[in-house]
Amino acid sequence: MGILSILLWTPAAGVLLLALTPGQHTQLIRYIANLFTTIALLLVCWLLSIYNAHDADLQFTEYLPLNPKLGSAYALGIDGLSMPMLILATLLTSITLLASFTVSSSVKGYHICLLLLEFGMLGVFLAQDWALFYIFWEVTLIPLFFLIGRWGGRRRHTASLNFVLYTMGGSIFMLISLLAVSQYDFEHSGSLMSSMHQAAQDMPRVEQVLVLLGFLIGFGVKMPIFPLHGWLPLAHVEAPSPVSILLSGILLKMGAYGLIRAVVMLPEAALLLQPLLVFLGVFGMLYGGLLAWRQSDLKAMVAYSSLSHMGMVLLGIATLNEAGITGAVLQMSAHGLIAGALFLLVGLLYERTHSRNIQDYSSLIRVMPRFTLLMTLTLLAAMGLPGSIGFIAELHTLIGGFSVFSSVGMGLALMAFFSAGILIGAAYAVRTISLLFTGPVKPPMQQLEDLKATELLAAGILVTGIVLFGLLPAPLLDLSAATISQMNGRISQRIL
Repeated sequence: MGILSILLWTPAAGVLLLALTPGQHTQLIRYIANLFTTIALLLVCWLLSIYNAHDADLQFTEYLPLNPKLGSAYALGIDGLSMPMLILATLLTSITLLASFTVSSSVKGYHICLLLLEFGMLGVFLAQDWALFYIFWEVTLIPLFFLIGRWGGRRRHTASLNFVLYTMGGSIFMLISLLAVSQYDFEHSGSLMSSMHQAAQDMPRVEQVLVLLGFLIGFGVKMPIFPLHGWLPLAHVEAPSPVSILLSGILLKMGAYGLIRAVVMLPEAALLLQPLLVFLGVFGMLYGGLLAWRQSDLKAMVAYSSLSHMGMVLLGIATLNEAGITGAVLQMSAHGLIAGALFLLVGLLYERTHSRNIQDYSSLIRVMPRFTLLMTLTLLAAMGLPGSIGFIAELHTLIGGFSVFSSVGMGLALMAFFSAGILIGAAYAVRTISLLFTGPVKPPMQQLEDLKATELLAAGILVTGIVLFGLLPAPLLDLSAATISQMNGRISQRIL
């Protein structure tokens, strides 16, 4: 068994062990769950230490035919696109479990669902077989349905049903697109990603566009992009705060990850649909930012800000050049850290006050200075302040977009809309900082407890990553540079 299989099946082994553990032993259950997520995180760290960032090809590959007639296989591998997502997935899962010590009902079921969710997420980023990818994609729906529906807020049942129906509806379009490509690949029956790249070249141009539209709907629901975002605000608001960390930090990135793979596979169709992709990306940035600006619920504000940031990811993908795709991948990592930190801190504040209404707070700096520091740094990073990872990602996206659209007279318009999106992001970030941390201390807030040691550790790790990669982005850029360059070469070869 290779290292990727050990990593993949570590959470599944934790699920099996938890299933055999008596439910009344809550401390043992928490210990087992944290142990297996920590093992997965350490395995990814080891993987990172031996990963060759200068090699653009798949590394640590594993291949086992499952059904030769259909061409399906147990195929795993990683490259510069999946490696950052693996780090993010295991890190945020560990932080989610650290933030879950307040969960007191059905502790066993809750931790089983979290480990099963990690298993599905790792499978999506490790799979190098589209059939396997699709299976893991669907696996993530099951634990999320229960995590939101069982441990969520007052409207949890509506939120969980909304999420599943939206995602399953999108998955149907994705499955149809996969089947459409597979009929052109007789050697591998459309299972291997590499073989599907070759199969896509034989497709008529119109069919390529239809297939990419199917992928856009399937992956766009999960990102989400406008107007496929209907499930997002309700799911984020009603989900338990620790689950929101994974929902926003990782699950949205699965959609962006899949869309990048699809665009590289069908670059000619992506070029034809480029105006649509740019419009959806820019509109999502502005629309999500404006909705975040007018929210009084802190979780709803972070949820709509996610829509804005994922619009920026879509814009980076739509540029079809190296700088833009680099910006998209960086923004995926940046948003994972920023959204994870925001949902963690908002959840910790809610545990103390049982209120998410921003109007109920003021001058928290006097009673919660550690919370104030971390929250302020995260909000500044969300608006793309220089010195944060958000700025590096936005800069690459802007450079990629301007280099493409300046030649067709759209460069200034794109910069204007992009700048407007950044200003709107700054507006809701500054508004939140002002309402939370300035003004007189309200009587109910005078006795609030600041962050504890474990809470400070969890939030501090994320904020440190936000600042560190903002000041020293080279390691993160180098991790994906070779793979993105190879992807850009494939795209350029087909569309030039």
